[in-house]
Amino acid sequence: MSLAGSALATVGVAAVAGSAAGFLVPRGLRVWLASGATLVAGLAAVVAALSVLAGRGDVHVDWPEVLPLSGFRLDLDPLGAWFVLVVAVVVVPVAIYAFGYCEHDLAGRSVQGMFPLFVGALVFVPTAGSVSTFLLFWELMAVTSLALVAAEHRARPAVTSATMWYGAMTQLGFVAILAAFGLVVATAGGQSFVALRAGVPDMSATRAAVVFVLAVIGFGSKAGIVPLHVWLPRAHPEAPSHASALMSGAMVSLGIYGLVRVGVDFLGAGPRWWGVVLLGLGIVSALFGVLHAMVATDLKVLLAYSTTENMGLVLVGVGAALLLRSEHEPVLAGVALAAALLFVLNHALFKALLFLSAGSVVRATGTRDLDRLGGLSRRLPATTALFAVGALAIMALPPLNGFVSEWALLQVLVRAGGREPAVLGLAMPVAVAAVALVAGLAAATFVKALGTGLLARPRSPEAQDAVESPRSMIVGMGLLATACAALGAFPAMAASGLGRATRAAGGIGNPFGRGVARLQLVGGAAVMSPVFLAAALLIGAALVAGVARVLSVSRARRRAETWGCGRVLQTSRMEYTASSFAEPLQRVFDDVLHPDHDIDVTHAAESRWYVDAIRYRSGVVDAIDQRVYRPLVRLTRAAGERARGLQNGSVHRYLAYGLVALLVVLVVAR
Repeated sequence: MSLAGSALATVGVAAVAGSAAGFLVPRGLRVWLASGATLVAGLAAVVAALSVLAGRGDVHVDWPEVLPLSGFRLDLDPLGAWFVLVVAVVVVPVAIYAFGYCEHDLAGRSVQGMFPLFVGALVFVPTAGSVSTFLLFWELMAVTSLALVAAEHRARPAVTSATMWYGAMTQLGFVAILAAFGLVVATAGGQSFVALRAGVPDMSATRAAVVFVLAVIGFGSKAGIVPLHVWLPRAHPEAPSHASALMSGAMVSLGIYGLVRVGVDFLGAGPRWWGVVLLGLGIVSALFGVLHAMVATDLKVLLAYSTTENMGLVLVGVGAALLLRSEHEPVLAGVALAAALLFVLNHALFKALLFLSAGSVVRATGTRDLDRLGGLSRRLPATTALFAVGALAIMALPPLNGFVSEWALLQVLVRAGGREPAVLGLAMPVAVAAVALVAGLAAATFVKALGTGLLARPRSPEAQDAVESPRSMIVGMGLLATACAALGAFPAMAASGLGRATRAAGGIGNPFGRGVARLQLVGGAAVMSPVFLAAALLIGAALVAGVARVLSVSRARRRAETWGCGRVLQTSRMEYTASSFAEPLQRVFDDVLHPDHDIDVTHAAESRWYVDAIRYRSGVVDAIDQRVYRPLVRLTRAAGERARGLQNGSVHRYLAYGLVALLVVLVVAR
């Protein structure tokens, strides 16, 4: 067996052993054994992914006797290995983080038992080589993540609602995926991925279009793409924080994997409108997500909407790749796909870091409300510094990895906008403008989260009494922050594996050229050296600090409150909250967000001419949730109430139902 195959076997054994330990071992050893097994699984997955991406051979396993009628098949190619790497680089620090997080009663037996199985499912989804194997691991991923979301349902009523929404949306997505694969299998005559690729030329254009739409619905729902995102801001905040980090950093990325595997690898370029649809969905998702993140006051809800925004940007890259392939621009299409895949990896790193930092804040304060936080920089200095690294990365500021991803994506869109036909000249500038607007709003969003949530003054007793998290949690977050800095300074070290991944999906070999200290896009003059940019920033900061120190030596120092404005006493009531910080931008986008305002005036009992109290409430609700899903839920409930009449206890009626259903099936089959 190859090195990658042995590593994948280790992942499976460690996942099963960790799950058994989580469910069966007494509490004293449960955390160490379950988290330790998860760490082993993550390290083994890193080895497997790097082995394939380094060109040391793919993994091919075929056990026809394992699953009845369908068999069990694993085929790990470079495209799948890239997504295994995305999962693994999150699993390793999250497992280290879990040692401290789970030890303080923040995760019970069910969480510690399900978490290793969830990790195993995440790793094996991109390794599947047949439809039945893929669906098996995909459903295992869905069930285990659903159990993790529901883990704290006794403590908070919102968890039950989030679990129901997540369960419904994930199963609807599964039905769409099953239907898409069913149509392809019916054409190909086999269910292995090799047979699916071979059968695509025999598929009619209409059937291919239906498969593409079903894949967008099924995999897009898992990625949190608008309008299929409604489960994400509900489920991610309610799951335990280390599970949230893995769901938002790794699980949603597998939705992108499914889209790339089916839409790019199996179906090929497709017609022009496929790329336009994905490009449009990506732009809408990115704008919708960042606007709702901007006005959110719940820290984990903010991060969940930010995931929708980032997956929208990834979808812009995938859509641009499909559109460029349909217009016979293979070089630019390969660079666009590579930019999207690099964005997936970078997003996994900084979003997992932000969710783990949020978990540290919640553990220390017991609240996710940004309006009640503040003043944590002195009480949680390590958490604040690491959250700041994640915030700077997601704001796409140099020299961190988020900047590299958005730079590459913008370069592709700008270069493609000056080409024929007219659809490129129209769609690409719109995409550039959207990405630029999203970047600006994301900066405002995370300045709000960092400035009002962790800096400033404490606005509640919980924030005032916060205590720093255990060392293992800090180490886990520190590993992710280090990876963000390393990929930001030396992104070209991922170019070789990224080139093999894009080639496996039908793209060009190495879209980012050669060299470690610089990043150059193939087919153009765009060149960037992140490490030199980082050095220039550090030198500039050191010069500014040195000049300021020299100028202040001859002057007497006087201590004063920051932004005191001459006041003797500065209190937290004089500072911006998260709500007030976002309010000016919210006014700009009122026509999009449609905020709810409510003023409640209470008059004095003696006379209505005297006011006793005035209460003002303002909030933003998800318009798609309110206008699409809520009416649909009410309609479904009404239909369910009417359907009760079909069950009257009559055996004869039930037999008639079965007969009618059988006749319908026979007619359809005929």
